[in-house]
Amino acid sequence: MRENNWKQKVAQMENYLPYQGKKYIAPSKAGEQAVEMEEFKLAGQEARKAFQTLVASLLGVTNDFRADRVSAWMNQAQVGRPHFWCYFFLEGGTRLDSTFAVRLKTIEGRLGISCELSFIERGSTPETLARQNRVLEVLLDESLDLDGVYYWAQIAGESYFYNADERSRQTLKELVEVENVRKVLMKYDIPTLADFVSVEEVCAEIQKGFDKLIPFFEVTR
Repeated sequence: MRENNWKQKVAQMENYLPYQGKKYIAPSKAGEQAVEMEEFKLAGQEARKAFQTLVASLLGVTNDFRADRVSAWMNQAQVGRPHFWCYFFLEGGTRLDSTFAVRLKTIEGRLGISCELSFIERGSTPETLARQNRVLEVLLDESLDLDGVYYWAQIAGESYFYNADERSRQTLKELVEVENVRKVLMKYDIPTLADFVSVEEVCAEIQKGFDKLIPFFEVTR
C-alpha cells in the first residue's frame, strides 16, 4: 500500500476517535440530529474498513493464523467504540484458547496499536483463565527479547500495568494465587500509526511484537 493510502487509512481511524462513548441513534429516529447521526455512522464504517485493511495485510505475514471478526464500530448499547480489535487464531484452535490480538489504543494523544496475548472473554471458562495466567510461569531471563513488553493485570475491574521483569512476575503470581488478580495479559505497544510510511511497515512492527510474545503463547497451549 502506498504511503498516501496508508495515511488516509490512519486519518479515517483517527477521525472516529471523537465518537468514543457517544450514543448513536438511527437517523430515522434522531430528529434534528439526523445529519449528525449519518456522519457518526459513516465515520464508524470508514474507520472499521480502514482497520480491516490492516488486519487483511497482517494475515499476509502471519500465515499460520486466521482472523476473527473485527469488532463493531458501536457496542450493543449503540455507543461509539473507535478502538477496534481483532483476534488471530492458529488453524485448528478455538475461541477458548489464548491467542494473539491487535487493538487500537490512544497513546499520549495519538492513535497507536497494542499487540497482545489474551483471550476472548465471551464464552471463556475457568480453564481459559488458568491457561492464560500461565504467562507468569515464563522465567524472564536475558534470553528473551522483552524490550517494550509489559504485563497487563485486571484487579477489581481496574487495569494495571507492570514491567516485564522478575519482580513483577513474582508479585503477580502471588496476587493470582490469592485471587486478587483475575487475569494477566502480555502486551507490546506501537505508538503513533501515522508515523509509519506504509501498512507493510506497521505489519512488520506488529509481527515483531508477536515474536516477543511467542514464549508466553507457547506456555498457554
